[in-house]
Amino acid sequence: ATVASLLRSECADSKLVVLDKGRGVGGRMSTSRSVKANSFPVDLGAQYISITETYKEKHRRFHEELISAGILTPLRSEIEGNRSRDPSVSHHVAPQGVSSIVKHFLNQSEAELHTCEQVTQVNVTGNTVEVVSEGGNTYQCGSLVLTMPVPQILQLKGTIADIIDSKPDVKKKLEMVSYSSRFAVGLFYNPGTKIGYTWGGKYIPEDSCIRFVAIENIKRNLNNPKLGPSVVVHTNVPFGMEHLEQDKNVMVPTILQHLRDVLPELPEPDEIKGHKWRFSQVHKAYEDSPGCVVLNENPLILLAGDAFSHSTMDGCIQSAISTKEALLKVHSTKSNI
Repeated sequence: ATVASLLRSECADSKLVVLDKGRGVGGRMSTSRSVKANSFPVDLGAQYISITETYKEKHRRFHEELISAGILTPLRSEIEGNRSRDPSVSHHVAPQGVSSIVKHFLNQSEAELHTCEQVTQVNVTGNTVEVVSEGGNTYQCGSLVLTMPVPQILQLKGTIADIIDSKPDVKKKLEMVSYSSRFAVGLFYNPGTKIGYTWGGKYIPEDSCIRFVAIENIKRNLNNPKLGPSVVVHTNVPFGMEHLEQDKNVMVPTILQHLRDVLPELPEPDEIKGHKWRFSQVHKAYEDSPGCVVLNENPLILLAGDAFSHSTMDGCIQSAISTKEALLKVHSTKSNI
């Protein structure tokens, strides 16, 4: 989303197309709404945005833009058990859900968006890249940026597999990228339900299953009597890795039992949504974290995303900046993009 936004500002007349395999945009910054309960939505992925001293100046314009638009606001609720007490780090939440950050940059890009389009094949023919989705749709472009998790890049069919094989050093570094895995469960409550806790989030270090719990409306400092509260639960990484091949719905009862043990006063929800993050956070990034990798120059294929930097919003922004610079460097004239 940020790459598309940056390219739009540089190349006003270029056609930008974004393919997302999800039903909605966001990926690991997704916000999920209830189907049956009339409650606040939950952030199933990223919980809050931490801005370190390193990026306060470097990405100031991005931060100020998001804050001035009301997309980010200061985190005011208590996060119990938070080990990071560095006063130079500022924490923010997204009142409309973290997916609103992604939507903001996509809206800026004016890109043509196609959801439910999982890319399965990439072919290079002359100066053109052909992208094929699982549904059989084909897209042709002059330049391609892939930001999917690295293991999914390595699974792509078509001539891109041959290109990767022809670069053994790059392939080896891609194969060394690893991710943590975890489950997330959203709990939705109807209006009038009382939650007997006052914190916005809580880290649970002592449980064998649960790592973090957030009360969404408190975390995001929201108060609407017409909406019920909502809670999101994240498992720890060892539990996620141990049960990675289990169906998310099979694991939900086990996770909820652990939740009852650690938070016995939490009421029973009116609706439950489970989610499995096979690729949660980058555990080991691409060597030297270059921001992006030029896989092919003509036509241009770039690999980008947090695997080439680090798993924070600023890591994604840094990768986007590197990608834009690499793209403009390869193309001698902007009209070629």
